[in-house]
Amino acid sequence: MTTPAALPESADVVIVGGGVMGTSIAFHLAEAGVERVLLLEKDQLGSGSTCKAAGGVRANFSDSVNIALGARSLEAFAAFGERPGQEIDLHQVGYLFLLETAEQVDQFRESTHLQNMLGQPTRMISVDEAVALAPIVAPDGLLGACFSPTGGHCTPESVVLGYATAARRLGATLVTGCEVRDIDAVSNNVTAVRTSSGIVRTGAVICAAGAWAADLAAMVGVNLPVTPLRRQIVVTEAIPALPAGLPMTIDFGSTFYFHREGPGLLVGMSDPDEQPGFHLDRTDTWIPRLTSVMARRAPALLDVGMTGGWAGLYEVTPDHNALIGEASGVSRFLYATGFSGHGFLQGPAVGEVIRDLYLGREPFVDISPLDARRFQYSATRAERNVV
Repeated sequence: MTTPAALPESADVVIVGGGVMGTSIAFHLAEAGVERVLLLEKDQLGSGSTCKAAGGVRANFSDSVNIALGARSLEAFAAFGERPGQEIDLHQVGYLFLLETAEQVDQFRESTHLQNMLGQPTRMISVDEAVALAPIVAPDGLLGACFSPTGGHCTPESVVLGYATAARRLGATLVTGCEVRDIDAVSNNVTAVRTSSGIVRTGAVICAAGAWAADLAAMVGVNLPVTPLRRQIVVTEAIPALPAGLPMTIDFGSTFYFHREGPGLLVGMSDPDEQPGFHLDRTDTWIPRLTSVMARRAPALLDVGMTGGWAGLYEVTPDHNALIGEASGVSRFLYATGFSGHGFLQGPAVGEVIRDLYLGREPFVDISPLDARRFQYSATRAERNVV
């Protein structure tokens, strides 16, 4: 990526976090004509959770706001080559959820009905249809499946690069290797950001710090209930005769998932024994559980070697829904964080939303249900179609 710019003395708005959220917000603000947009990233762009993501994109959710954010983002991903102008290796091969209990089938039937009402082509399918789409799946124990033909996967690093390059071209300043250490506020008005490279005067801060958002928000007395939780991924060796159109496939009950990654597969699964914290080292403790699920759901994978993998962080909230809005206790502190595993796929739409909130416009979807204060008023709305 481009050599980072020097830290300016002042900015109209400072975005903290250089993943898909931060770069998308920077692009959308700069495209809208906002001057002196500054993005700060303590490491390299995308080095937090974004480039550790599986890269799945979908609108298959149980919550109407998430459906809208996912659908809007799918449109943006499909047009990414023209706007902002970057190849992201998008494969719209579909999103397939495998279901093994009557409760799961009922849950997805309900969410599919909601998605259809909102214009999405998601449909319930039979086990035979699911196996035809993903032949490496063993049908034993499955009762049904849910398929979203417009979903799929793309390359997170390329999405970040595309937004960052376009944001710079439009006049935004992106500074890497610059850690935010404090935020100054006078009479509840943001006045400056203190960093490892100096002080920047500003009247607005946008928190897009992902798993690190809680500490940043605490600097201005804002409570963002985000908990970091490690998730790990492995990549397999080449698999002969792997279907080119293999969908992003999730065994909902076990959380085991996979999609094509070159000639092999990218494979992941949650670990119920994982403890919250900033654990970024790779471990093998979850592999026995993974192989146990493989033996039941995709036994052919047991004979395939692994070529590598990585660990990243989910940014989890109590109801598995994002935190998007503007703080009430301090002027011009906006936030977009806590996406609980579906942040990458909502990045384009959330960039639009934060742009509009900053400019005082009405966003394309009402995101007030995602205000962080909902936990104070027991106004949570759990997202059920997440693993």
